[in-house]
Amino acid sequence: MFNVEDLNHLHLDVLREIGNIGAGNAATALALMIHKKIDMEVPMVKILEFEEVAKILGGEESVVAGIYFDVQGDVTGNIMFLLDTSSSKVLTGMLMGREDYSKELDEMDRSALQEIGNILSGSYISSLSTLTGLNLVLSVPSLCIDMAGAILSVPAIQFGQVSDKVLLIETKLQDGNNLVKANFFLIPNADSFRILLKNLGVDN
Repeated sequence: MFNVEDLNHLHLDVLREIGNIGAGNAATALALMIHKKIDMEVPMVKILEFEEVAKILGGEESVVAGIYFDVQGDVTGNIMFLLDTSSSKVLTGMLMGREDYSKELDEMDRSALQEIGNILSGSYISSLSTLTGLNLVLSVPSLCIDMAGAILSVPAIQFGQVSDKVLLIETKLQDGNNLVKANFFLIPNADSFRILLKNLGVDN
């Protein structure tokens, strides 16, 4: 059975390129939403132990915004789009046209965050679909703002049977001095990883 642990440098290069294209599309989509130029760093692609994910987000007790999607179609799995508190405030502030990014998130901000997550994750899935020729569909997003440990406990239980590793695509988007660190965690099941890589021509 193919597993995440089997990924080699060639696989990671291909996944990094997908992350790069997806992040570019996401940055363009965000720029159109806020009517500003958005600068983007080259995304970082890593394979992580599941227990390392919370550390990336500042520790298990750090409060984060998590937007969770089911992926259906030719492959199945999940995407988690995770933002630390600072990035969440900057992102919603940019969208709402606020100069002060210290405001606590209210219901309108939460709704905006969910929609942003939907658009950015959609950009990644669209890139993946175009490059692989596979039909990929995202579910309606589910938003949760909680401690990282609590948010990550659900996929940890669900996918611990498949693998204890996940694929991280970390994208940094910048508007002037305002930095948004967006973390995309792709959690396909083992068969779906095999299908993805086969359609990208790197199934060996």
